[in-house]
Amino acid sequence: MSEQLITTESETFDWGQIVADLNRLLRLRTTPIGMKMFATKADMEAVPRIRRPKDVHTTDQIVGQASRNGWTVGITMEDLVGAQCGTVIGLHPRNDDWLSGDRMHGVWYGTAEDAAAHQASMDVLEYGRYEAMAASPLAAGRLDPPDICLIYATPAQMILFINGLQWVGYRKLDWGCVGESACADSWGRALKTGEPSLSIPCFAERRYGGVMDDELLMALPPKFLPGVIAGLDQLSRNGLRYPIPPYGVNNDVRAGMGVSYD
Repeated sequence: MSEQLITTESETFDWGQIVADLNRLLRLRTTPIGMKMFATKADMEAVPRIRRPKDVHTTDQIVGQASRNGWTVGITMEDLVGAQCGTVIGLHPRNDDWLSGDRMHGVWYGTAEDAAAHQASMDVLEYGRYEAMAASPLAAGRLDPPDICLIYATPAQMILFINGLQWVGYRKLDWGCVGESACADSWGRALKTGEPSLSIPCFAERRYGGVMDDELLMALPPKFLPGVIAGLDQLSRNGLRYPIPPYGVNNDVRAGMGVSYD
C-alpha cells in the first residue's frame, strides 16, 4: 500500500472552487487562508491589495486578520511583538537567548529546564531565507500558490477532513503538542516539513488570534487539498458526511451500521 497521501504537483489551483467545495462538504465557519513566505519585504509588498500593520502584533493576530476579517496582510519582524512569533516563521534566529526560554519560565513552565525543553521541541522555519510573510483568504487568490493553507474546523469537521486526506494513499498521521506556542505544531511544522500538521490552538492563538473554543487548526501545503476534496466527495456519497447526525446511545445499532456495512 502507498505510504504517501495523494497530492497534486500542479501549481495551478482554482481557489474559489476549492473553498466552495470545502464549505459545501464541511460547512466551515472560518475563512480558509493561505500563508506565504517572501525572500524580501519588497516581494511581500507587491502582493495585490496587501495591508501593512500600523501596530505591533503577534503572528496569531495576523492569521486572525486573514481568517476572521478576510484581509490580506503582510509583515516583517519589525511588525511582531517578539522573538517567539518571529522564530516560528524564520524571521528571527533560533539563538541561545530564544532557546533558553527565559520569558516562558514562571509563566508557562515551572523550571528553567522545562522552559528550555519546550523551546527546543518547537518546529520552526530556518532563519535567514525570508524577510517577510503574508496571509490571505484562499479564495482571493493573491498568494498563488501559498506555501501552506490553514483550515480551522471543529473536531467533527476535522476528523472528516482527515478521512478525506486518507481516502487514497493511506498512512497513519502522527502529530505532537508543544503546549503553549502551538503555532509551531501547525504553521511552523507545515512550513518546515511540507507535511499536513494538526494542532490544538493555544491560549495565545485564542486570546489574540480570535480562534474559537471548539476549533482545531490544520496547516498543509496546497497540493494536498484536491485529494482531500475528492476523498470527502466519495465519503459523502457513502453517507459519511458533515454534519454527523446523532444515532442515539440507546438504539439498536444494527440498522444504522447496516447502511454502511454488509
